Amino acid sequence: MGEQQQPAITLEKVCKSFGEHRVLQNVSLTLPAGKIMVMLGPSGTGKSVLLRCLVGLMKPDSGRIFVFGEEITALDERRTADRERLFALRRRFGMLFQDGALFDDMNVYENVAFPLRQHTKMSEREIAGRVDEYLAAVGLPGRGKLMPSELSGGMRKRVAFARAIALRPDIVLCDEPSSGLDPVMSATLDELILDLHRTYKITFVVISHDTAEARGIADYIGLLHKGSLVTFGEKDVILRSSNPAIAQFFGRSTEGPISVT
Repeated sequence: MGEQQQPAITLEKVCKSFGEHRVLQNVSLTLPAGKIMVMLGPSGTGKSVLLRCLVGLMKPDSGRIFVFGEEITALDERRTADRERLFALRRRFGMLFQDGALFDDMNVYENVAFPLRQHTKMSEREIAGRVDEYLAAVGLPGRGKLMPSELSGGMRKRVAFARAIALRPDIVLCDEPSSGLDPVMSATLDELILDLHRTYKITFVVISHDTAEARGIADYIGLLHKGSLVTFGEKDVILRSSNPAIAQFFGRSTEGPISVT
């Protein structure tokens, strides 16, 4: 996917508040290209806001964000040149939303083809080849004529993955991909992330509450609590950590520094 010598994502002291409520506080991390990061944390700790900042949909109050060495926080959408560069950077991202966010009035094929028609000049034959490739990659070959209403929850997530990678992004952001799925289907989806990662060398940023998912797929693990990055690092180092917040979160304990209120 290119530029592998550069970190995929670098955050330097990123802060974001809404009124008096601090959502992100001095968040700093570096994620190497081609790795899978799972960002854990209780609900309302700023994980989804972090994703919006990464793609430039939301601007931090302070701090800097780099995508493959280019500072996305330095771009001003009101300036034509910056706006074009920002859109170019956004095209390097794919996004998997929590509910899949499929278009219910389009069949599976049309859902996956949509970003290709919107953002490329590919011919319909080229689009058909790309759609067939990615439906096969997510385990749904020949299912293009099905409507979203005919799909199970797990199948909808698979179609959403195919659409997220249709433009061959460098980074895919996943907002709680296993939300609403049973443990077996969640494990199947984790295997899909690993398969896509191996096949297409994509960098994944996965927002999750699921510690089993973090253990299973992560190269890097972060833990956000009340907007602060409690810890971040390679999975094996984090899992050996004596950090009480890590112990509480992975131990599913009500006692510890993470408030249950």
